[in-house]
Amino acid sequence: MKNRSLKGLYPAMPFGTPIEATRAGGGALIGLGLAGFLLSLPELQGAGLYLIAPFGATSVLLFAVPNSPLAQPWSAIVGNSVAALAGVAVCLMVDDPVLRVALAVGLGISAMIVARAVHPPGGAVAMVAALNPDMVADLGFRFAVTPVAVVTAILVLVAIAYARLTGRTYPFRHFDDKGLHRTADRAPIERLGLDEDELNAILQQYSQSLNLGIEDLARLIGAAELQAASHRAGPMTARDIMSRDLVTVEAETPLGEVADLFRKHGFASLPVIGADGQFIGVIFQIHLIRRAREDALRLDRGLLSAMSRLVDRKREAPVRAMEIMSVTEPRATPDTPIAALLPLMADGACDAVPVLDYGKIIGIVTRTDLIAAMAHASITAD
Repeated sequence: MKNRSLKGLYPAMPFGTPIEATRAGGGALIGLGLAGFLLSLPELQGAGLYLIAPFGATSVLLFAVPNSPLAQPWSAIVGNSVAALAGVAVCLMVDDPVLRVALAVGLGISAMIVARAVHPPGGAVAMVAALNPDMVADLGFRFAVTPVAVVTAILVLVAIAYARLTGRTYPFRHFDDKGLHRTADRAPIERLGLDEDELNAILQQYSQSLNLGIEDLARLIGAAELQAASHRAGPMTARDIMSRDLVTVEAETPLGEVADLFRKHGFASLPVIGADGQFIGVIFQIHLIRRAREDALRLDRGLLSAMSRLVDRKREAPVRAMEIMSVTEPRATPDTPIAALLPLMADGACDAVPVLDYGKIIGIVTRTDLIAAMAHASITAD
């Protein structure tokens, strides 16, 4: 019982990776460094822009937990700003320093909730105003604009750019934003049969509306359902379901021959191997279409004409497979469980996963293979 009670004192967060720690810390370094540099420019001197301690807390949210509802641009900019307004108002009306701080932070929190812009550093912003009556007497409510709103906006802009450069998503997608293919359909993993109001009701029921966004909840429920589905597949691995009689192309294969293989076999993808038989990439049909479209735009020709030109083997310098293949697709080993393959192909971004053994391709798992395996497992279970 004693040990169980002490567990509440243990870290609630899982171990972070060194890469993620470096990414988050580097983001804060760049964000605050760039903001400080901009504020030091002679052109901005006298504009009332400077750094205050709460911006450090804002940086933690923007760069360490960018998916949090508390870190989104509206929460950060509006949250800090309305908290600053509350702090200034209380500072102008209350003389007692202790009561002034308590009222400023409390009113700031209430204002952020009403504005749907809860941002924890906002409490510190309100406290800064309450603790500095001389500054408030000089700046008044302008403090909420410069430095608070403007510098917070600078940090948000840096966070948006940094997220894109480091492969993260910020700001996070809203529930009704267009999906992966720029259509109104949500990603397959998020098609739960629940609408936005129902997901929001779940968050309200468990008092999690300030900690978790609707988009996050949809993704988590979908991921849990996907994991549960993988359990029904039993202990099957890539070896059990992969296609073994492979049709491959070499890196130097002209695209005309690649196109012929696609037409002959009806495949959606073809593995690319090197001269030594080592796997080096995958060509998808969409790669041919994209390359033809690029040629059509560059040469001002129709797509069909560009496609014919692209696959013409009689050209003096035909385009080779290696020029359009993808080398970043996920890969598996013979012992990779189906549970690991499901999320790779569930979102529609990946049509096939090559199965490698010491660098050489021995099979490929397509979405069709996976669906067939899941259907067989379901029938067997029934």
